[in-house]
This record gives sequence, C-alpha cells and structure tokens, in this order.
Amino acid sequence: MSAEAARTVPVVHDEAGEMPRASARAARDPALRLLEAMLFAAGEPLDEMIIAARLPEGSDVRALLAELSADYADRGFNLVRVAGKWMLRTAPDLGFLLSRDKPEPRRLSRAALETLAIIAYHQPVTRAEIEEIRGVSTNRGTLDVLLAAGWVRLRGRRRSPGRPVTYGTTETFLVHFGLDAIGDLPGLDELRGTGLIDARVSAGLTVPLPSDDPTLKDDEDPLEPEFDLSFSPESGEDEDFTGEAHPGEDDGR
Repeated sequence: MSAEAARTVPVVHDEAGEMPRASARAARDPALRLLEAMLFAAGEPLDEMIIAARLPEGSDVRALLAELSADYADRGFNLVRVAGKWMLRTAPDLGFLLSRDKPEPRRLSRAALETLAIIAYHQPVTRAEIEEIRGVSTNRGTLDVLLAAGWVRLRGRRRSPGRPVTYGTTETFLVHFGLDAIGDLPGLDELRGTGLIDARVSAGLTVPLPSDDPTLKDDEDPLEPEFDLSFSPESGEDEDFTGEAHPGEDDGR
C-alpha cells in the first residue's frame, strides 16, 4: 500500500466510538509505556537521573512524569514524589480497605515517637540534646529501635567534650511517612490546627525549620570508618514498640 493510500484509510473505531485497544496502545508514547513499566517493577522509589538513563535518548522525563501523574490521579494507585524520587502508591482514600489484609504493625512507644520527632526537627542532634528537650533521660534501646527501623542514621560526632554522636533522619523516613522533603513536616500553625499542640501554649513556643542536609555542620566531625553500630537486646526493642518504659531511665513521657 502506498503512503498516500495509507493516509486515506479511515481509522476503525469500536461500537463505543473509541480506537481499538491495540491501536491505542500503539499510539501511546513508547517512552511513557517504558516509564510505567519501570515504576511498576521498581522495589524502591526512582530518582529522575536513573529514569532518564533508562528511557530513550531525548525523552522529557519531567513531562512524562507529569503526564503519568495526571493520568493516575483518579485511579486506584497514584504516582507520587517522596524523598525527591518517584513511586507508585495506593490511592490515599483506598488505603484503609487494603489495610485489612496486612498484619498489624507494631507501634512505637511514646518515648520513641517523641525521640523521632525531636531528631526530625532538630537534626543534627545528640542524645544529650534529645534528653534536654524531652526533659527525661533516653534509653539507648529507644535510639537503637529507630536505627534498626532505618528512620534514623548516625551523622557524625559533635565537636564538644566527649565527641557525642549526632543523629539525623534518612530517606527511608521520608518514604515511610510520604514526604517529598523534610521541609514538608508540619509547622507550628499546622500542628495547632491538628490539635497536636494546644492553641493556648506560650507565645514564645517555636518549631524549628527542619533540615536533613547530609553535609556535616561546622561543629561536626565525620564518624570513624570502624565505628561499631550495635543494637540493644531484643527485649529492649520490644519495649519501645509496645509503649512500655525502660525501668529507671525512660518513663515514656
């Protein structure tokens, strides 16, 4: 068939007036289909550099991601950006339906949640600084639980007497809580709006602007290469998941 004849052949539609599936699939941008396949098969969020390296040369990655995100906006799963990367996730309004089939997750104790919140907002922060903010001593097992979960990491050592270790959050923390960046954590007004902070608190109360910049601060030194990261016994970790306090140290306030 000549090119001229091919242009005159009418497009065949089905009874609903739409192009057949095979034709529609052929008309879909191959780069977009490949992007869909990559995101579907990925076991972790993908950054734009990795995506670009696997797509046909010259592909507009951001335009493809925007198109796909809009296409999935009203579906059972959405394309979302977390920790500066992209992944497919169940639509928020359907999550509760699927949660029935998942095992009940162990919950962190109040002490562990408070410690995690302090690290997220005040990083880089030392254990002594965490205890000063909480007003109660922190058991090592509490920090070990957060380290084992992958939500907290060891950043460096503070340039102060004893050279204490500094803590910060991780990419896993952002992914778990659905945050694109640490700056997406709620500020004081948002916390008040959710009822997590009493609206009548002192006018001097402030919530620091969180930053998880991996670059060490001026008062931090790198960790020693041979630094030994060990965790507390299983029993200590379980206490922090069930909400029971560690006798003599952390009362869970």
